Amino acid sequence: MLNVSFGNFIMPQKSSLKKDDRYFVNQPKALKISFEGNDKDYYVQLSKKMAYALRHKPEQCGIKLDKEGFADVNGLLEYLRTVKRFCNVTIQDIKDTMANIDKKRFELKGDNIRAYYGHSCMQKIEKIATPPPKVLYHGTSHEAAEKILKEGIKSQNRQFVHMSSDIETATKVGARRDKDPVVFVINTEKADKDGLKFYLGNETTWLSDYIPPEYLTVVK
Repeated sequence: MLNVSFGNFIMPQKSSLKKDDRYFVNQPKALKISFEGNDKDYYVQLSKKMAYALRHKPEQCGIKLDKEGFADVNGLLEYLRTVKRFCNVTIQDIKDTMANIDKKRFELKGDNIRAYYGHSCMQKIEKIATPPPKVLYHGTSHEAAEKILKEGIKSQNRQFVHMSSDIETATKVGARRDKDPVVFVINTEKADKDGLKFYLGNETTWLSDYIPPEYLTVVK
């Protein structure tokens, strides 16, 4: 495992990235590096700026998304370089960020890049429906859970409802709003048969437009 510092960044000629499952085939090749101190903060903050531009405010950042959410990576670099800390950012920095953050949030395909999920921008992102697992999970607060039991899971300020492929991830998501979160199990097999559409976000995140309450059960 290679240690790098942003002030003296050295990248070997050859790089590799472990192959992911069949859903993710267009990931950039990059070396896994160990983050320490300012290095970790640099990549975390870079990821947040990328998310701001690709998920939330592309128009304010001078970035144009296509119907699938892709943008010209050079346009993203131009925006990032307007931020003092990232004035010298390169495509390799973006690849390293994508290879080393804890979840797959972005896809780089040729000269185009997009956020997999989490969009709250005005432009509606088109997704391709994918058969989901038999069940998915959604973690939330006790306050929100009472409303969900009556009204179902709505996208709120995002374009899609977010669900997790496992209880552990759903619990972590719910813990952002409640120390002892409520976790719903979603009967996606029945919902899919009934015509609800599901979209793949990343390896642990699934999306949908709306989940009615009849497909929800609280995990005991």
